[in-house]
Amino acid sequence: MTPDSLKREAAARAVDLVEPGMRLGLGTGSTAKHFVALLGERVRGGLDVIGVPTSEATRADAEAAGIRLSTLEETPALDLTVDGADEIAPDLSAIKGGGGALLREKIVAAASARMVVIADESKWVETLGRFPLPVEVVPFGVAPTTIAVEAAAVAAGCAGRAVLRRTREGHAFVTDGGHLILDLALGRIPDPAALAERLAAVPGVVEHGLFIGLVRTAILAGSAGIRIETARVVRG
Repeated sequence: MTPDSLKREAAARAVDLVEPGMRLGLGTGSTAKHFVALLGERVRGGLDVIGVPTSEATRADAEAAGIRLSTLEETPALDLTVDGADEIAPDLSAIKGGGGALLREKIVAAASARMVVIADESKWVETLGRFPLPVEVVPFGVAPTTIAVEAAAVAAGCAGRAVLRRTREGHAFVTDGGHLILDLALGRIPDPAALAERLAAVPGVVEHGLFIGLVRTAILAGSAGIRIETARVVRG
C-alpha cells in the first residue's frame, strides 16, 4: 500500500469516532486532509457536527466538503480533535508543525477533551527528533531568537542547527498568524519536556512543535492493518 492510502485508512478509522453533535477540531496536513474529506462524506449523509479548523487551508477544505464551521471564540470547548503528526513516540508525545500550523493546532488541541493523531506507521519512533522540530517565532529579532533557540537545545542536551523555513520560491515561510518558523535539526531529543520548557522561555518564540501530554490516542496504519495506541497517563 502507498503511504497516502495508509493515511486514508487511519483517517477512516478516526471518522468512526465521530458522533452526532460533536464539536470537532480539524487538523492540518496531508493525513488530516483525508479526515476532513471523509468526514464531509458523512456530513452530506446527514451527520450533524461542527468543526473548528486549525488553518486557513483546512478551513477551505472543510467548507468545500460541506462541514459546518465555527471558531474557538464561538465554540471554546471541543469534544475531539483529529490531526496528523510528523513523529509519535511510545508515550504519545509528538512532533507537529511540518505543515506550518503548529500554533493553531496546539491551541485547538488544548481546547479539546480528547486529541487523536492519525498517521502511517512510519511516523512511529522510539525517540523524537529525527524530524526537524518546528519552532514558531515572531519576525522581529529573528537572528538573536535563532541563536537563543539553538542555545536552548544545547542546554536540553540536544544540540542542533535552527534554519529559517522557506517556500519553494525561496521566500520566508509565513504562518497564518504572520509568524516565521525555524526548523531545529536535532536528530534525537532525549528529554522532550526539558526542551519544551527551555524553548518556551525564549523571547520571540511563539510556540514549538512538541506536543506533550495532549495526545490521547494514536491511530497508525501499516501493512499489517490498523494499530491503536492509547496514552498511559491522561491529562487533567
